[in-house]
Amino acid sequence: MNAVVESVRIPAAGVWLDADVGVPEAATGVVLFAHGSGSSRHSPRNRYVAGELYAAGIGTVLADLLTREEERADAVSGALRFDIGLLAARLTDLVDRLGEYEPAAGLGRGLFGASTGAAAALVAAAARPDTVRAVVSRGGRPDLAPEALASVRRPTLLIVGERDREVLRLNRAAARQIPGETRLEVVPGATHLFEEPGTLERVAHLARDWFTRHLPV
Repeated sequence: MNAVVESVRIPAAGVWLDADVGVPEAATGVVLFAHGSGSSRHSPRNRYVAGELYAAGIGTVLADLLTREEERADAVSGALRFDIGLLAARLTDLVDRLGEYEPAAGLGRGLFGASTGAAAALVAAAARPDTVRAVVSRGGRPDLAPEALASVRRPTLLIVGERDREVLRLNRAAARQIPGETRLEVVPGATHLFEEPGTLERVAHLARDWFTRHLPV
C-alpha cells in the first residue's frame, strides 16, 4: 500500500506541531493518533496501524503532541509525557483544526490513542462529543483520565494484551465507567507493546473494523 502522505506543521493550543497527514480519495473518515509515553509520530506500531486504516479508505493524522524542544526536555525528565491535560488540550485543538483541512473537511473524525496517549484521546472525546465519532485505545491508560470517563459517549474500543495484566485490570475498570457503547478486546498472548507475532495485525484489524463502522457521517 503506497499512501500519499503530506508532512505539515499545525498550530494547536499556542504551539506548532509536526504531523504526517494522509487522506485517500473517497475517504470514509479520518483518524487522529495520540502516541504513548516517549513516542512520536514515527512510532512503527502506530504507523503500521495507520497504513492499514489508509488501505481501508480512512484518512490518518500522525501528529507529535510535543514540540521538538519539549521532546528533547522530556527525553531527560519524562515529565511531559504524563501531562495528560497538556496533551489533551493540544489533541482537542487538532480535532477542531482538522475540520478546516480541505481533504478532511466534512469527514467523521476518530481518535486512536496508545498508552498515555489513550488518556488524552478520552479527554478529547469527552470535550468534543459532537465532533469525535469513535475512539480506539491500544494498551491505553484510561486511569490517567478518570474525570473524563463518565463523559465519553461515543463508541469506544479498548484493546489490551492478554499478558498486560495491570493495564487489562485498569481497562476493565474504565469500561464500566464509560456510558457510551464500549467494547473491551483482549488480544491473546500479547504484552503491552504487541510485539508478539500476529498481535499488532489483530490490533490494526480491530481498529479498522471499529472505525469503518462508526466514522461515516
